[in-house]
Amino acid sequence: QVQLVESGGGLVQAGGSLRLSCAVSGRAFSTYTMGWFRQPPGREREIVAGIRWTGNTTYYADSVKGRFTISRDNAKNTVTLQMDSLKPEDTAVYFCNAKREFGIRVNYWGQGTQVTVSS
Repeated sequence: QVQLVESGGGLVQAGGSLRLSCAVSGRAFSTYTMGWFRQPPGREREIVAGIRWTGNTTYYADSVKGRFTISRDNAKNTVTLQMDSLKPEDTAVYFCNAKREFGIRVNYWGQGTQVTVSS
């Protein structure tokens, strides 16, 4: 069973930065498109950023463009979300997602990490 373990969440003041990491078990990491999602209190889960398995295409939600950066390290089986200029509306539980979009399709989720931005 593939496991995704997020780390790096916490409490930060508005304008500050946090760096989330997601470690993925197994040997198929390079075949996964990776994404970060978040679920604010009382709201639906939404995508924040994604990076394709090829590593050459990234996606950002409009609300985080220019502030967040997603990257991956296939040698370390990790995906990172650098979050700068944080705002109170970024407060949410952040989830890591791994999916394979070809061959045997899979979709895995991490357990989530809390990010709280105080004003």
